[in-house]
Amino acid sequence: MNTIKLVAFDLDGTIGDTIPLCIQAFKEAVAPYIGHELADSDVIQTFGLNEQGMIESMVIDAPHQERALEDFYTIYQNLHEQMCPHPFPGIRKLIAALKQNGIIVALVTGKGLKSCNITLRQFNMNTLFDKVLTGSAERNIKADSLKWLLQSYQLSAYEAAYIGDTVSDIIACKTVGIDCLSAAWGIPEKPAQDLAMHNKNVFYSIQSLYNHLLPQ
Repeated sequence: MNTIKLVAFDLDGTIGDTIPLCIQAFKEAVAPYIGHELADSDVIQTFGLNEQGMIESMVIDAPHQERALEDFYTIYQNLHEQMCPHPFPGIRKLIAALKQNGIIVALVTGKGLKSCNITLRQFNMNTLFDKVLTGSAERNIKADSLKWLLQSYQLSAYEAAYIGDTVSDIIACKTVGIDCLSAAWGIPEKPAQDLAMHNKNVFYSIQSLYNHLLPQ
């Protein structure tokens, strides 16, 4: 692990337990414009797109898309303090320790810029990352974002690692050739088992990831 010069983090489910918040905010924002409430699975299957893309996949009429998106931001911000006021315990300590060891720390998320900023402000982490790369309305661009980081900092793939909580994160990392360190500390047993089927580097606590990245 001594060769690692850049560590990039996912946000939802990795930095904080924000996925229930995202699902609830989308369901509340979209329901008035489609005439029924979405199931959790309807929202989850749009993950990977930013909030604009998610809403466009659920709401047909363009004016309604714009209103639903604005409603989403309001609901998301209002629910955040109630449903997810703080990041996972220990994550801030890990990031600070990485930076103290001269490691570049980035955030690569599928979220849009506005919702990402809402969460980082709520977590008091809006100045913590060296670079923040957000998502696209058209497709999952995490692999592109990771490639951009390598090029921007002139790093080889073996000098970087990505920390995320989904199988799609593992696939994005394989596309780029960097190690995915799977975050299983905020997810149920079945998704954690899915991670373990696709990746040998699965971490069930932030402390275990800390020990892996910064061995004593």
